[in-house]
Amino acid sequence: MSKTVAVIICAAGKGSRFGGQRKKPFVDVSGRAVFLRSIEPFSNRDDVKQILLAIPKEDQELIEVKWGPNLKFFNVKICLGGSERFETVSNALALVKSDIDLVAIHDAVRCCITSKWVDDVITAAAKTGAAILAAPVTDTLKKVKDGSIVKTVDRSDLYEGQTPQVFDAALIKKAYANLKNLDKNKISDDAQLVEALGEKASIVETDSSNIKITYKTDIAIAEAIIKSRPEPKREGPIGPYYEAQW
Repeated sequence: MSKTVAVIICAAGKGSRFGGQRKKPFVDVSGRAVFLRSIEPFSNRDDVKQILLAIPKEDQELIEVKWGPNLKFFNVKICLGGSERFETVSNALALVKSDIDLVAIHDAVRCCITSKWVDDVITAAAKTGAAILAAPVTDTLKKVKDGSIVKTVDRSDLYEGQTPQVFDAALIKKAYANLKNLDKNKISDDAQLVEALGEKASIVETDSSNIKITYKTDIAIAEAIIKSRPEPKREGPIGPYYEAQW
C-alpha cells in the first residue's frame, strides 16, 4: 500500500531578482503559468491526497479570479505564505491533514520537473524518511575573498539541492518545530532542517534541466527544455490545465 502524500507548492517568494510587473510564479512558460506547470506532475497521482499552494496575500484575488476554478478542479487549496520561505512552509504544514504520511515541498518556479523525478523522490522518501532531488555540480567552483580567488573547491562530491524535497510528515514537522533553535540565516532548504536533527536525507540524482526560474532569461531556457522533451501521452480527459486559455 502506497503512502499518502501532501504537496506544498511554495509561490510566496518576493522574487526581487526577477523584476517585472508579474511575479515569476505567475508568468507564462510555453503558454501556461509557471506555477501550474509545477503543480501538474502531482495532480494526477493517486497517492497525492492534498495539494497546498502557498501564495502572498496580495496575490490571492488575482489567483482566485484567473485560476481559481481550475485549481478547485484539481483540489488545490490556497494558503497564505509569510515574508520568508520558512514561514510559508510552516503555515502550510499546519494545514496538512493528520492522515498524511509524506510531505513534498516544491518550488513553484521549478516548472521543468518531470513525473518520473516526482515518482522517484517520493519512492525514495517512502523508504528512507527523507529524500531530495539533487544534481551533480558540473562547473568549477572557486572560493573568493575580497574579489580574488582563495582556492578551487573540489566538486567531486558536491550536489546542487533541488525540489521537490519529500519527508516523513512527523519528521518535517519536528524539523520545523526545531527552527527556533537555529540561525535562520544559515538555513537554505528544508533538508538542512532535517539534517539539524541529526537525520539523514537521501538524494535522487537529476540534472540541470530541473531549473529554478530566478531571472527573466531563465524563461527562455525553461521553454527550450520543455520543447526538447517528448510530449507525454495523456489518458482520460485532458482537464483545464491543458485548455487553450493557458
